[in-house]
Amino acid sequence: MAMGTRKGRERQEPLWYQSELPEAPGHPFYQRLNRVLDEEGFDRFCEVRCRRFYHENLGRPSLAPGIYFRLMMIGFFEGLDSERGIGWRVADSLTLRQFLRIGLDERTPDHVTISRTRRLIGAEAHQQVFAWVLKRLARGGLMRGKTIGIDSTTLEANAAMRSIVRRDTQQGYDEYLKRLAQAEGVEASDTAALRRMDRKRPKRMRNEEWVNPADGEAEITRLKDGRTALAYKAEQAVDMETGAIVAVTTHGGAVGDTDSIGETVAEAGIAVAEQAVQSTVNQAGIEEVVADKGYHSNEVIRTLAEWKLRSYVAEPERGARKWKGKAAEQAAVYANRRRVSGARGKRLQAGRGERVERSFAHQFDTGGMDRLYVRGLHNVHKKLLIQAAACNLALLMRSLYGAGKPKAAHDRRAGLVSAILRLHSVLTALCRPVLDFSGVQESKQIRPRRDHSKNQRASNRPI
Repeated sequence: MAMGTRKGRERQEPLWYQSELPEAPGHPFYQRLNRVLDEEGFDRFCEVRCRRFYHENLGRPSLAPGIYFRLMMIGFFEGLDSERGIGWRVADSLTLRQFLRIGLDERTPDHVTISRTRRLIGAEAHQQVFAWVLKRLARGGLMRGKTIGIDSTTLEANAAMRSIVRRDTQQGYDEYLKRLAQAEGVEASDTAALRRMDRKRPKRMRNEEWVNPADGEAEITRLKDGRTALAYKAEQAVDMETGAIVAVTTHGGAVGDTDSIGETVAEAGIAVAEQAVQSTVNQAGIEEVVADKGYHSNEVIRTLAEWKLRSYVAEPERGARKWKGKAAEQAAVYANRRRVSGARGKRLQAGRGERVERSFAHQFDTGGMDRLYVRGLHNVHKKLLIQAAACNLALLMRSLYGAGKPKAAHDRRAGLVSAILRLHSVLTALCRPVLDFSGVQESKQIRPRRDHSKNQRASNRPI
């Protein structure tokens, strides 16, 4: 498949009167976003980074890399959770056609083309696009890199628990349950008896024993809402001063926070070091790490101290501790405890909700990615990288134009119109008494003087 380019898609203007074709004014947010991407050479950058994934001559021209990454970002800006939904939305919207620069006589990409291009382009190219956006944030003064906050969330995988099988025998759960029933002398054909036995027996769905054949990298875990499901874990490092997402890592759903924080901090350190050429980025790199109590352990606090990082990790209640033979861990934990209980530590812990958790809300709640519709750790990581890149672009757009999403731009314009109308009504209400008073004065000058004596005599006449 040959790579499609933006230059290759340039065509002669159609020989039609402009009034004969349907047209839309376009959303101002997407027009401004295209202006920002064009000024920075986004399409050229994507084509250079993705050229090696395509054949030079063979095959028909495919989806241009710049259009592909725009399509993936539309999922964030429009709150769409799947590539199928993105394809349907683009086919129905003239505004999104203008954003993608797809003519009315051209067919929009369907979900098969989008998913095929995602599988074709490697994760390193998605990482480079994420770094490209991060560089624009650093150039615009929206990245400091001194203090980062770490947090994670679980995302339900595109695999069902009912389809899991044993790793050793490849038996499904129903077959496994019937084998247990036969061992205990329960009639395997009695469905009600099987259900009663299953409710009474202790169940532990271990990832070492069970796997889903459709997605072998998804792991069984407990989600935020209490359900047990196959899931992945997304972990991010966020700049605590600006809210920019510095690094993104992807793990199996059952990986603990204390096991994954090291990789995320290392990725964040590399990203900050790459952007340290900008004057607004801390030249010394990352100096402080903020996290919640789920990341607290002796090994994590000691490792951060060995990396010369000041930790502000909330400590859970563990009671009396025994430190025999753990002098380095004790010193690191006590130092972290002093910092967390201080004024700066309390401010940083309170700021996690504004900086770190808000970025998760933008990506996974309003961004339409609360559930995954792709399979495999590498595909999930690609989706998370572009989702984070779009969130960083929203931060850049908010600093430039005051709105980071199309709906926010619409609400901002609607709020401005309503404010003008309210101001008009207030001014009208303030001016009305003055007009009424002037009218009364003029009427008194024109109206003839009444004779009260005649009125009094008329009132005394008998009826």
